[in-house]
Amino acid sequence: MTIAIGDRLPEATFKEKTADGIVDVGADSLFAGKTVVLFAVPGAFTPTCSLNHLPGYLENRDAILARGVDEIAVVSVNDPHVMGAWSEQSGGRGKIRFLADGNGAFTKAVGLDIDLSGGMMGTRSKRYSMLVKDGVVKSLDVEDSPGKATVSAAATMLDHLSA
Repeated sequence: MTIAIGDRLPEATFKEKTADGIVDVGADSLFAGKTVVLFAVPGAFTPTCSLNHLPGYLENRDAILARGVDEIAVVSVNDPHVMGAWSEQSGGRGKIRFLADGNGAFTKAVGLDIDLSGGMMGTRSKRYSMLVKDGVVKSLDVEDSPGKATVSAAATMLDHLSA
């Protein structure tokens, strides 16, 4: 069952590569009492993710935060080393949180997993964005194809935040 607007996010633990090493990030600490934009990508360093989806959030970071968002995070079914390298290469370190859902536990729990075995990627996350307030989903935009980043783009999120 796919998570829906009005649902509370499940408890989960992400991994994040920091200057002090790899740390656990619990969903409760990430979302409790905060407004968070969370977007997901099928894979770090993949073309649509690196050339379109992530850059849009980096370019619109200040505008998103100015609309009452406390934090922006990207999650992918990748390991924390890959997510850490992507944060460095993209210029996103310190601007957006890069969260690893290495085994896809969170992705499966919210029902947004996709089988990309045909492209040699295994089980990954669908591409989506959501606005989360105090752990509750307020908006959810899921792409119909992993190669598109339109409905889950930063511009769409800005529209939600302006409404």
